[in-house]
Amino acid sequence: MSKESKAFNVQHLDIAAFAQGEHTLQGQTPLAAYPRFAEEVLGDPAAESVTWHAQGQWQAQTGGAGHAWLVLEVHTQATLTCQRCLQPVEVPLEVQRDFRFVKDEATAQAQDDDSEEDLLVMSRDFDLQTLIEDELLMALPLVPQHGICPQPLAFDEAAAHVEDAPEKPHPFAALAQLRKAGDSAD
Repeated sequence: MSKESKAFNVQHLDIAAFAQGEHTLQGQTPLAAYPRFAEEVLGDPAAESVTWHAQGQWQAQTGGAGHAWLVLEVHTQATLTCQRCLQPVEVPLEVQRDFRFVKDEATAQAQDDDSEEDLLVMSRDFDLQTLIEDELLMALPLVPQHGICPQPLAFDEAAAHVEDAPEKPHPFAALAQLRKAGDSAD
């Protein structure tokens, strides 16, 4: 049972209330709202957008208070520079992550190695927008490239010219011939 709620602010989210009420937030935000991510992509940040959906969940715990969860989905199209041909390449970015919230940083560090899910610290003033931007930055490919580049690569043309070039004589070939001539004169 999820509830769409406009009462929550994405930059000042009370995680416990959001999760316990199993609320949902979603939106389509201009890329310009994510300045660190906008620096990494080509194009006009005002013209591009990021679609996101956040779902709060509360999982009761026997003998305990329970756990707050945040299920996050983010979708966008990033225009990056192909590292082969140096032309723009459209890269779809999709993030689907589940986060479990714990009471403090010490608990997060203690449970991090044994936990399969991502852990975050519980907050009454959680910045969901920053989390979305962080996830987008981590989703960027290390080496963006086309599957097949749309135009011939510059180094392919240079390699073809090297193969067509006449073979240069070895720089010491003349010395070797002089030595042979000197050895035959003896």
